[in-house]
Amino acid sequence: MSSDQGSMSRTSLFVRPLLEFFFPTANEATLQIYHGYVRKAAHLTEYAILGGLAVRAIYSTFQSQTITYLVAILIVAAVAIADEVGQSFRPSRTGSVTDVLIDIAGGTTLIGLVWLIARLRRTDSVV
Repeated sequence: MSSDQGSMSRTSLFVRPLLEFFFPTANEATLQIYHGYVRKAAHLTEYAILGGLAVRAIYSTFQSQTITYLVAILIVAAVAIADEVGQSFRPSRTGSVTDVLIDIAGGTTLIGLVWLIARLRRTDSVV
């Protein structure tokens, strides 16, 4: 999403009509705030998916749980940083430390959930 296609002016072409449909009485300022929330939720979701895929790929390669989860978080962080640095070079985009933190939070959340499920499965199989 770091291309110009991911800029707020471009995403508003499909997000804005949805917001107007669901919030018909909202004023312009409120719609802008909601649009920002949708964009941040997209960051969270994209990087959660990346985190889950990273865990899957790394586990099948190394089969070490500690390395799997740590490297997956590092991959999520590296991609988030690279994405925001790339955006800072585009005139229609801005790089944001906040977005990097949101991206890492999204990835780490799903990685943590995968870890928790794996841990619960191990506990159940031992009992």
